Amino acid sequence: MTDPRPTIRLDKWLWHARFFKSRSLAAGVVSAGKVRVDSQPVSKPARAVGPGDVLTFVQARETKVVRILDCGERRGPAPEAQALYEDLTPAPKARPAEARGANPKYEKGGRPTKKDRRDMGIDPKS
Repeated sequence: MTDPRPTIRLDKWLWHARFFKSRSLAAGVVSAGKVRVDSQPVSKPARAVGPGDVLTFVQARETKVVRILDCGERRGPAPEAQALYEDLTPAPKARPAEARGANPKYEKGGRPTKKDRRDMGIDPKS
């Protein structure tokens, strides 16, 4: 007879793996429906997850995709937490210059000088 697959609560695993500072923050994100388990939206923090499940969620404006490797026994140090999952997050896309805050009128790069600002019509005293 095979042993049942080890499982753990979703909010508890997110906290153990150090994606969230507290278990209540993790539960709030799950309750808001912002976590997917194997591409299915989840809204219950008590949802059981285990090794092999793929989680997709947003953390700090970045979409994370991770595969659970182990349930974990405790919320340990960072190296121990990183051993609980495999990061499948795609590489970030390069943002256009306008999104980074570059001034389209000033393509030279760096900060414009006082003369450059006068030439652009920007008052240097404001």
